[in-house]
Amino acid sequence: MTQPDNTRQPSGLPAAIGAYTIWGILPLYLLLVQSVPALEFVAWRVFFTLPVCFVIITFRRQYKELFATISNRKAMLVLVASSTLIASNWVIYIWAIQRGEIYAASLGYYINPLANVLLGTILLGERLTRLQWLAVAIATAGISALLSGALTTLWISLALALSFGSYGILRKRLDVGAVPGLTIETLLLLLPSIAILVFYATGPNGTSMAVSWTLSLSIMIGGVITAIPLLMFAIAARRMDYSTLGFIQFLAPSLVFILGLTLFDQELQTSQIVAFTLIWIAIAVFIWDQLKRRGVEEKVVSKPPPPID
Repeated sequence: MTQPDNTRQPSGLPAAIGAYTIWGILPLYLLLVQSVPALEFVAWRVFFTLPVCFVIITFRRQYKELFATISNRKAMLVLVASSTLIASNWVIYIWAIQRGEIYAASLGYYINPLANVLLGTILLGERLTRLQWLAVAIATAGISALLSGALTTLWISLALALSFGSYGILRKRLDVGAVPGLTIETLLLLLPSIAILVFYATGPNGTSMAVSWTLSLSIMIGGVITAIPLLMFAIAARRMDYSTLGFIQFLAPSLVFILGLTLFDQELQTSQIVAFTLIWIAIAVFIWDQLKRRGVEEKVVSKPPPPID
């Protein structure tokens, strides 16, 4: 008789909370490097993330998995796509924060979990419940509200939501460890990043690394700040339900929204108030559906088996 497997997979919850908390307070760090052009800063992020990845790879002795993934053509094609998506997400997000579009950036990550539901339906063949369709409809109404007063920033929110949602799905479906995956993504972005850094260094303003030692140090720290939450996210994505992960994701835009109201002193437009209100209602419906379905599943699991005659 086969013995039941009592081995429990470690929870991805701490990693998810850690990742989204760091991303939620990221605008505070970006204040230190706001003078650096977004494209140049992303290139420096890639440059300084790679050593962090190799240190972790060495410590965890994951070179075998790293080389096995590199030799896997299918996995590499997926990582090319995921690295392009995450780099695009970084550029748009940093540019938005530097331009003071705090609420547009926040709204993008509020929309993202609902975008995940749609992406799961379209790409993974998942089915939506009636409440999930209602949440999507309410969120769509919220996005439509922006058309009346914030059309110029709507693309920021949608681009952030779709790029990160697609990135998450690709990383979840790819059977590659968090550290080797991020290392390969960073390696794929290295050459374009070096080209961008050379472009800025030979330009009229020169490289941002030559401005001051404090700015240089702030840029270098970006490697750690980039690597750690992405590794946490990749770990959480492999260990958790994608819908549950999407629920925890609301932590990051909530922190960004609070920073926009307080430290950044951003004024909310009427269209943004309407949009956020509808998005929050959609989130409430989405969460209610998750809790309701989980309760049903737990009852089914806990139901005792019928007696054997």
